[in-house]
Amino acid sequence: MSGTPARTADAATVTEVVCLGESMVTFLPSQPGRLADVPAFGRGIGGAESNVACALAAAGHRAAWVGRVGADGFGDHLVEAIAGYGVDTSGVRRDPSRPTGIYFRTATDRATDVHEVAYYRAGSAASAMSPRTVPYASLPTARVLHVSGITAALSADCLALLHDLTAPRPGRPLVSFDVNHRPGLWRGADASPAVLLDLARRSDLVFVGEDEAEEAWGLTGAEAIRAALPEPSVLVVKRGADGATVFSRTGTGTGTETGAGTGTGTGTGEETDDVTTVPALHVDVVAPVGAGDAFAAGFLSATLRDLPVRDRVRHGHLMAAAVLTVPGDLTAPPARAHADALAALDDEAWGRLRLGPGWTGDDQEVRTT
Repeated sequence: MSGTPARTADAATVTEVVCLGESMVTFLPSQPGRLADVPAFGRGIGGAESNVACALAAAGHRAAWVGRVGADGFGDHLVEAIAGYGVDTSGVRRDPSRPTGIYFRTATDRATDVHEVAYYRAGSAASAMSPRTVPYASLPTARVLHVSGITAALSADCLALLHDLTAPRPGRPLVSFDVNHRPGLWRGADASPAVLLDLARRSDLVFVGEDEAEEAWGLTGAEAIRAALPEPSVLVVKRGADGATVFSRTGTGTGTETGAGTGTGTGTGEETDDVTTVPALHVDVVAPVGAGDAFAAGFLSATLRDLPVRDRVRHGHLMAAAVLTVPGDLTAPPARAHADALAALDDEAWGRLRLGPGWTGDDQEVRTT
C-alpha cells in the first residue's frame, strides 16, 4: 500500500520511528487562569516530536528521539523522563554552552484567545541543531523519520537541517511531517507559510489541520489542501470535530512507492487518490493539549502495522482520545487489543462511542451515545 514504510531484513531489531525535534521542560498550571494569577506550576515534559516518540514506545514500537539539550538539570530530566517511556535516547546530544528550553502555559485550549504560552527557548541547545551537529548519517536506521514545522521555526540552522533531512536520497526512510504551524515561534512570520509548504511537499506523509492550512496558506477545505500538496503519498487533513480526511495515492505511475527507498515523495505517470474520511469520536475532554501529537502517533502505529487507511485514522482518533481525557500531554495508550477491537467496529457502532476519563483501562466499560 502506498504510504507504508519499507521493511528491512532485520525488521525485528531496527528502530521503527526516529522522531527529531526540540523537547522542553513544561510547567503546567495548578489551576485555570492567567499566567499572572497562577500561584504554582507542576513540572512536565513537552515537545511535539518527543511526544510522538513516547506514545509510540508506550504502544509497543521501537522509537527513538533525537535532539539536543543543555548540560543542566532540565536536560537530565528530559532525557530520563523520555527514556522512561521506553524511547531510545542514545541520539540525544548535550550542549555545554546552551540551556535546555522551558515554557509555561495556561490550562486553556491553545486555540482560544485566553490561552497563554511563555517560551524560554531562545538560544536553547535545540536551536543549535543543524546538518553539522545532527548529520543525517548519525541518525539511527529507521523505517520512518518524523519531524515537524516547529523545528523549522527555531533557527536558520534548524531549518537547514529539515531541508537536509527531507532531501531526496537513496535509502531515505518514509518522512512523516506534521505542519504544526505556530506563528508565534517565527521571527519572520511572513516567511513561515512558504517554508512549511515547501517542507510538506518534500515529505511522504503529511499531517495538517484544516484550521492551520487556512491560517497559513489561505486554503479552505481538504480538496484545496490536497491540490496545493500533490506530492506526498499520504496527506492527512485533520478537521477537528468533523474527523479527518486522508488522501492516499494509488495508480499505475512509474514512481517509487513511499518508503521503498528513494524518498522522493513524488511519482510520474497516471496516479489517483483514494479519499477516506473517518468521523471523530465523542470525547469528554479533560485537557485539550497533546491531541495532535497523539493522533500522529496512532496513525503512524497503524501504518507500521500495515493496517487499512480507515483503521489508521481510527487509531489516531483513539490515541488522541487517550490524551484528551487526562490533564497532561502524555498518557498510556489503550492496550493494542482494546484499540484494535474499537477500530474494527462498524460505522454505526463507531459513531456511538463516547470516551471519558479512564476509558483506556482494561476493566473500563466504553460508553455509547
